[in-house]
Amino acid sequence: MSLRINDTIPNLTVETDQGTFDLHEWIGDKWAILFSHPKDFTPVCTTEFGAVAQLADEWAARDTKVMGISVDGVAEHKEWKTDIEAVGGAKAGFPIIADEDLRVAKAFDMLPAEAYLPDGRTPADSATVRVVFIIGPDKKLKLSMTYPMNVGRNFAEVLRALDGLQTAARENVATPANWQVGQDVVVPTTVSDADAIAKYGAIDTKLPYLRMAKLPS
Repeated sequence: MSLRINDTIPNLTVETDQGTFDLHEWIGDKWAILFSHPKDFTPVCTTEFGAVAQLADEWAARDTKVMGISVDGVAEHKEWKTDIEAVGGAKAGFPIIADEDLRVAKAFDMLPAEAYLPDGRTPADSATVRVVFIIGPDKKLKLSMTYPMNVGRNFAEVLRALDGLQTAARENVATPANWQVGQDVVVPTTVSDADAIAKYGAIDTKLPYLRMAKLPS
């Protein structure tokens, strides 16, 4: 069974370089991002973990926890963080799951149930373990992004998507293409013109089903 938007994520006990966590307890009442990688000490992944480290203040400002996933062990993760911090120029203060038995990768539908790690494996053996999951305080999956190994992820887009999700949840609105914080939002079709005007002061009706409004500052 694949993990779909609004499914409750599996509540697993995971081993990380910072100790053992119950995923649901770790999330608590925060938003959370899990970002997975097929192997430690790989070039693109190292730049991505460095990018996540650089954004520590941004995650905190959004009341969001981050946790990495890689199918190597705790000792490798601790050693790899030296490289991550050297490349990113920032402390990698987030935990990284040691998913050596592939429980997380399989539970989150990144690998099939019969998958295993062969001796002398390469990142290609776990190439699909390369996903970003954004999870709400209700422990439900809100968004996922899957990338190939040869294209680095854009964590500015992850931040933008997180802003959109948090704004939509807080304000009961939607966000249009390329939306950034402070720009107009989409009024849900379930809200009448009168109610929308009462809430936002004015609406911009571009089409009968597409109405824009400014959020109160």
